[in-house]
Amino acid sequence: MEGSLSVMILSAFATSVGALPVLFIRSISHRRMDSILAYTAGIMVAASTYGLIPASLKLTNLYVLCCGVLVGALLLNVLEYIIPHIDLDHERSDVKLPQQGLMFVAAMTLHNIPEGLSVGASLASEVENLGLVVALSMGLQNAPEGFLVALFLLNQGVRKSLGVAMAFLTGVIECLASVFGYFMVHIALFLVPYGLAFAAGAMLFIVYKELIPETHGHGYERLATFSFLLGLLSMIGVVEWFR
Repeated sequence: MEGSLSVMILSAFATSVGALPVLFIRSISHRRMDSILAYTAGIMVAASTYGLIPASLKLTNLYVLCCGVLVGALLLNVLEYIIPHIDLDHERSDVKLPQQGLMFVAAMTLHNIPEGLSVGASLASEVENLGLVVALSMGLQNAPEGFLVALFLLNQGVRKSLGVAMAFLTGVIECLASVFGYFMVHIALFLVPYGLAFAAGAMLFIVYKELIPETHGHGYERLATFSFLLGLLSMIGVVEWFR
């Protein structure tokens, strides 16, 4: 358990490391932001389709996989009606800071919970190297995500230190979700394939509902597409390296 907990913590708190550059950087262009988001989307798609889904299929059948993926996507869809969408734009918003900040942290929490669950479920599954692969993929996408979270808050008037602290908070939430997922699956091993499929469905929903549309609204669709492919291939390379 100690080793698994260390992996969960390192993966989740990559968000905090990624947030540190905002102490020195005030803004980022749409071109770079779209490229970063598309790259992280590619990582998440590869982790889902090349890691979580095959592992779930290996442990169960197509029916269970489909149910898990659909439940994961549907749950995220329902939660998005509860927590309004906030654009990851670095420009100042007209919404009052407390309301905007709380809504944004809530939205990022919504994103981080399935990511944390995927890490915990993967580590508990004991499928060879799956936990490390998923944790690494989440860490790779958490770093730029932490940067964008802190940058968004900074440009809403939040102090730099507070922006980094709030990014750190999203990492804490992801870590707690990882621990919860680990114990739930570890206690009831029959939940392993369901947990892996659920995490894959939730992550794919985030990618296609949030990240990809976010990268195609500023005129840099081609760059975003190739950044997505680079993230996808990078993660596939990581998976193959662990095999």
